[in-house]
Amino acid sequence: MTYCLHIFICFCLIVIQTTVMPYIPLFERFYDLLTPFIIYLSIFRSVRESMVIILIFGFFMDIISGGPFGLYLTAYVWLFFGVRWAITFLHVGDSLILPFVVAAGVLMENLMFIGASAMFEQSSRISEVVVCTIIVQVLWAIFTGPLFLMFFNTSHRWWDQWFKEIFVKKN
Repeated sequence: MTYCLHIFICFCLIVIQTTVMPYIPLFERFYDLLTPFIIYLSIFRSVRESMVIILIFGFFMDIISGGPFGLYLTAYVWLFFGVRWAITFLHVGDSLILPFVVAAGVLMENLMFIGASAMFEQSSRISEVVVCTIIVQVLWAIFTGPLFLMFFNTSHRWWDQWFKEIFVKKN
């Protein structure tokens, strides 16, 4: 039943990212909101549980993005396994490292997008606007990423507790 919560969270993030944030000038250069969720899944949830959601929403983001098909799916899968690999070396219980994990994830996703863009364009030059946008997104990730991770973790705890109460009452 955790899949229902994952799907609900992802749809809410996509709706906020595509319908609300473009119209707020402060958030016009905000990072992909599914990135901290993918990082959350890679740190706190099982591979089996996470991969289903990553594949579904990577495919969904590829459909609505208008970019090269498979770009988001590939970025999310690499991000997931990159963070899984990194946490074998890092102690994720340390809350001081979480902002940098999210920022590194945002940077990694942007570098994948730049790499894909370079493959399809004639010019391999990166503009100043792209560099500034990436810097702004990484800074946003440092400050807001841990808040997203805490929200996702809290919502999962509430969801699990709620389901345990329902099943205890039922039995």
